[in-house]
Amino acid sequence: MALSPLAGKPAPKEMLIDPEQLVREYYVRKPDPAEPAQQISFGTSGHRGSPLTGSFNEAHILAIAQAICDYQRMHGISGPLYMGRDTHAVSGPAQRTALEVLAANGVETVIQGGDGVTPTPAISRVILAHNRGRTDRLADGIVITPSHNPPEDGGFKYNPTNGGPADSEVTNWIQERANALLRVGNADTRRVPFVAAIGSATTHEHDFIAPYVDDLRNVVDMEAIRAARLKLGVDPLGGAAVHYWEPINAAYKLDIAVVNPQVDPTFSFMTVDHDGKIRMDCSSPYAMARLVGLKDQYQVAFANDTDADRHGIVTPSAGLLNPNHYLAVAIRYLLRHRSGWSAAAAVGKTLVSSSLIDRVVAGLGRALWEVPVGFKWFVPGLSDGSVCFGGEESAGASFLRMDGMVWTTDKDGLIMNLLAAEITARTGKDPGEHYRDLTAEFGTPFYSRIDAPATPEQKARLGKLSADAVRASTLAGEPIVAKITRAPSNGAPIGGLKVSARSGWFAARPSGTENIYKIYAESFKDEHHLEAIVAEAQEIVRKSLEDR
Repeated sequence: MALSPLAGKPAPKEMLIDPEQLVREYYVRKPDPAEPAQQISFGTSGHRGSPLTGSFNEAHILAIAQAICDYQRMHGISGPLYMGRDTHAVSGPAQRTALEVLAANGVETVIQGGDGVTPTPAISRVILAHNRGRTDRLADGIVITPSHNPPEDGGFKYNPTNGGPADSEVTNWIQERANALLRVGNADTRRVPFVAAIGSATTHEHDFIAPYVDDLRNVVDMEAIRAARLKLGVDPLGGAAVHYWEPINAAYKLDIAVVNPQVDPTFSFMTVDHDGKIRMDCSSPYAMARLVGLKDQYQVAFANDTDADRHGIVTPSAGLLNPNHYLAVAIRYLLRHRSGWSAAAAVGKTLVSSSLIDRVVAGLGRALWEVPVGFKWFVPGLSDGSVCFGGEESAGASFLRMDGMVWTTDKDGLIMNLLAAEITARTGKDPGEHYRDLTAEFGTPFYSRIDAPATPEQKARLGKLSADAVRASTLAGEPIVAKITRAPSNGAPIGGLKVSARSGWFAARPSGTENIYKIYAESFKDEHHLEAIVAEAQEIVRKSLEDR
């Protein structure tokens, strides 16, 4: 995809959404249940869409919320449901709609006081804190967010009693039930007016901020950060973490400057992403242009997306770190500095994350847990401590507490940010400098992800390819050593294929929402070799699809 001429530049006024129109469309527009694009569809991060396209409207939220209530009854989940939301324009309306359904169904619901916003990791942590040691009245949760998506989008995620993203069995049931409710115009959906819902005996307001902030000392060495007197900067990108940083400063006596405290549903303060859209992607150098411009003012600076489950790390030595590079740095540091962790605990990565991680983990004699795309695959291991770290190439990760117990089972961008400060404080070198050390030892990876056009039929075939469909014997001049369609560690289908040679690899997966497929590729030689891998990957995929 060609780079937009607006990439990295302030968003022009004509790009900004009209929040009032968006909210009107949310309430007024009725989706067509017979139109696939307007049905409820749970991807790896819940249901997402926009009121402007009929894919995220009040009818959807009524149906999803009722389906969750039905799922709870079926499985005997009777504890509190913790509900958080981010700062997207329709997240507030969606929370009010959901609350109307939850109250009508008698579900004990806990929300942030003062109509506040809540990061995804705070919801995961509080679910786990409530459920620790319990066998009954277990808690679950909802987070209303489309993550880093553009301002016109909305999103709705369900976190069951394990605190993490719901697995496919759960989301498939909720999706099917919700679409059935949608088809009958929500006739079977229970609902009370919002005034009754907010005043219901089952609705409670709670401060999620203070318990989360106080607990940070048990997962990050906050004292080391304080003692080093680091000058730190953070840009919450107008998201749900915006109200967490000053309490963190106050609790631990840190010097974290909130360089952008603004909350604005148009996200007018953003610089435009690579494709000409406003997107709160803290791993994108274009969306992060303003913070990158401040890199020399802070020893470490960082950012989060709108629900704070992703992280972006900026250092004087390297600017914005590629997520893969920071994951590798974080993993090596943690394995060397967490004596309370079991030596048998594995390091989790998705199979499209950098092979530099494989080399780092092997160099420390630790086990690797390589799974398909989606943080849900790390939930069981993080829960029981058999996985000490889980990370995705899309800048999402979490890790265990100091004592080896679970912290969150969903991604936590705040602890990944604070870990960058801990690394700098305890080693005297920022994560960018540590990355240079890694490349000197293990080689420099060159990584790329591109989108290629694909019809719905081609996407379906790609998702079901067998390894035998790949006829090629070489990749960019090297013999192919592995062709897989299932993840190495748990045998789960990857929904595509991965092809590896000695010095590089590629993976191809169909998009769940667009008529494209994604190619992830990496070379440990140079950019030219990476380009050759990408070109051959497209040809291998084309031939594999044609042969079927």
